[in-house]
Amino acid sequence: MKPYFSFQWHITDECDQRCKHCYIFAENTQKCPDHMSREQMTAVLDNCLDFCENYGRQPYFYLTGGDPILHPDFWTLLAMFKEKEIPFTIMGNPFHLTEDVCRRMKECGCVRYQMSIDGMEKTHDWFRKPGSFHTTLEKVGMLNAAGIRSIIMTTVSGKNIDEVPHIIDAVVAAGTKVYAFARYCPTSDEAGAKMAHPAPAPALGHPCPSRENSISPERYHKLLEDCDNIFRKYEAAGCETYFNRKDHLWTLLDYEKGRFQIPADAEPEMIYGGCNCGNGHLTILPTGEVFACRRVQNSRVGNVFTDRLAKLWTGRMEDYREYDKFQKCSKCKLLAWCRGCPAVASSTSGGNFYAADPQCWAEQIDGLLAV
Repeated sequence: MKPYFSFQWHITDECDQRCKHCYIFAENTQKCPDHMSREQMTAVLDNCLDFCENYGRQPYFYLTGGDPILHPDFWTLLAMFKEKEIPFTIMGNPFHLTEDVCRRMKECGCVRYQMSIDGMEKTHDWFRKPGSFHTTLEKVGMLNAAGIRSIIMTTVSGKNIDEVPHIIDAVVAAGTKVYAFARYCPTSDEAGAKMAHPAPAPALGHPCPSRENSISPERYHKLLEDCDNIFRKYEAAGCETYFNRKDHLWTLLDYEKGRFQIPADAEPEMIYGGCNCGNGHLTILPTGEVFACRRVQNSRVGNVFTDRLAKLWTGRMEDYREYDKFQKCSKCKLLAWCRGCPAVASSTSGGNFYAADPQCWAEQIDGLLAV
C-alpha cells in the first residue's frame, strides 16, 4: 500500500467567527475573505493527484478554511473526493452541522471532523464567540453517530494552559474520539497582544488587556507531565478517547522517562519522525499560495495555480530539509525523531525556521545535547 501524503487545503476564508488567534484575520480584521472557484478547485485537485502519481503516494486531504462548509461548492468538491475514493478530514466549526450534513459528509468519504476547544466555557467563548463552547461539545455525539470520528483540538497559550486538564475531562465526557493540543504561534506583535487574558473580558470596542504570552520550558514540561498522567489514567480505565500526543516534544518527554530509546540500528542521515514540514505535507490557501506549513508564516514556496506541486517538492521545499541548520536540534541526539515545533520557533524568533524551540528543555537532560 502506498504511503499517504497530506494536503491541508483551505478552500475559503469565510467563517462565522473571528478568533483572536486566527491566522487569517489576526492582523487585518477587515480582510475580505478569499475563496476558490469551482474551476480552481478542480485544477488544484488535479495538481495534487499529479504530485501523488509522480511520487508514488496516496492523497489525503485535510479540508479547512475558514469553515469549508460555507464554500458555495463544498458539496461539489466532496462529490469529487467520493468519485475518486479519496479519504479526507474536515477541520471546521460546529455551527452548520446537522444530522443530514453529517450523513452526507460520511457518504462522501469523510473520516474525521476536527473542531476546537480553547479553554473552558468563559475562556473558549472569549477566544471565539458566545455559545461556541457548548455547541462544539454538543456536536461531538452527532458526528460519532454518523460514523465520523470526532476530533477536538486545543491551541495552548499562556492564557489557557492552566485549563488544559479541565478541557481533557470535558471532551472525554462528551465522547470525543480523538483529542490533541498544539502550541499557539504568534503571527505578529499585534496578534500577540490579542492573546491577552480573557478575565475580565474587555468592553466592546476596547483593546484587549496585554499580558505576556510566553510559556517557559519548565511550565510546558509540567503540562506534558500532567497530561501524560491524565491520559494514562483514562486509558487504564478503558476510555474510548484516543489521546494524540501531537507535539513532538512528547518524544523528548518519553526519552526522559525512558519510554523511548534511540534504535541501535538507526542510520545517521535518516529522518524517522518529528516535524512533518518538508517531509510529507503541503498547505494550499484559497489564493492558491502553497506553504510548507500554514503555521510557519513565511514559508510560502509557490502557487498551485501556476506551479506544478511535484516540481516545488524538489525545488523550494528543499529549504526546509537542511537539518544541520537547526541551531539546537542539530546538536541533539533526538534530531531524527523530534525537532520540536519549527513553527513555534519561527514565530518567536523573528522568522527563523531553524531557531531553537522556546519550550524545549533538552539541555536539562544529561548527555542529550552535544557539547
